[in-house]
Amino acid sequence: MKNQTVINEIQLQFETIEPVFTIPEVDFLKKRGIKPSPLYNSFWKFATERQHIFQSRMKNEKYPWTDDIILLKYKFTNAYRASDRVSQYLIHNVIYTDDYKTFSQEDVFFRIILFKTFNKIETWELLEKVLGRVDYSSYSFSRYDSIMTELLKKGGRIYSAAYIMPSGKCFGSEKKHRNNLRLIEMMMSQNTAKRISKTRNLKDLYELLISYPSIGEFLAFQYAIDINYSELCDFSEMDYVIAGPGARSGISKLFLDKNGYSDEYIIRLMAENQEKEFHRLNLDFQYLGDRRLQLIDCQNIFCETDKYTRVAYPYYQGKSNRKRIKQLFTPNISNPIKYFYPPKWEIKL
Repeated sequence: MKNQTVINEIQLQFETIEPVFTIPEVDFLKKRGIKPSPLYNSFWKFATERQHIFQSRMKNEKYPWTDDIILLKYKFTNAYRASDRVSQYLIHNVIYTDDYKTFSQEDVFFRIILFKTFNKIETWELLEKVLGRVDYSSYSFSRYDSIMTELLKKGGRIYSAAYIMPSGKCFGSEKKHRNNLRLIEMMMSQNTAKRISKTRNLKDLYELLISYPSIGEFLAFQYAIDINYSELCDFSEMDYVIAGPGARSGISKLFLDKNGYSDEYIIRLMAENQEKEFHRLNLDFQYLGDRRLQLIDCQNIFCETDKYTRVAYPYYQGKSNRKRIKQLFTPNISNPIKYFYPPKWEIKL
């Protein structure tokens, strides 16, 4: 109630956000014949303010952390993907546990793909509560199926709402979780962990993952990023990117003419020119240690900018044609995150 009062007070300071009609002059876009839209600067402003909120929360500063009513009211991911709550849980509680060195490569891959298949912290914690140590050597389809079926009978949810998982009907069951477990079994039976060790870059890893039935482009790339957090491989996040539907919609809003360039190329241009753009707009973006925004981060920011502009500039339509943001933001003050990043990144907070 107190948080809502703060939002209401800030709301009074705003009427409607003024329409934007000026098309910015951006040298690295102009020389490639790429024409930004009047909303283009929103990308950099959103990234800066969202990262400012993250830094404020990490320093335990008092709520509210911004005077941007849209960022206060609605739920958005962080500027850095690895800083999001579910990614943090994956990194700290699934991959780099206190005893992570006792897990085999098979176990590590199994734990990552199992967690990310359902992408819900509560589902993982239920499995740990019932099973104890979660590893491939003790895996049993019937036990996992029984736990999840019982959860469904009680009206619980197995999957996160972050993105829709494929039904996997090719595996023959009417229950999605059973099909997804069969997919994991297939991946394990084909020695995917060892095959990952032979991949040369992020694109190779992506192509390995997308070769499995029911895994599409977006999901395969998300899995590749998640696996790359671990010690199974060590690829630069500047190697490769796949634009998801939300990012494509955001790009369609922020650019009037891409001059034939792919969405993935646009994402790379943004990542490569980030310092210039923050400087051009006099924005004080607070980097995560010495780590620049990577391709996956810029991909996500396009998606989140698409969401932001639905409310800020509703008369600009993207490819998704969505007009609302479904998820409202509720600060989780009682359960703060102890931020932890892959040790190989050498992040100094």
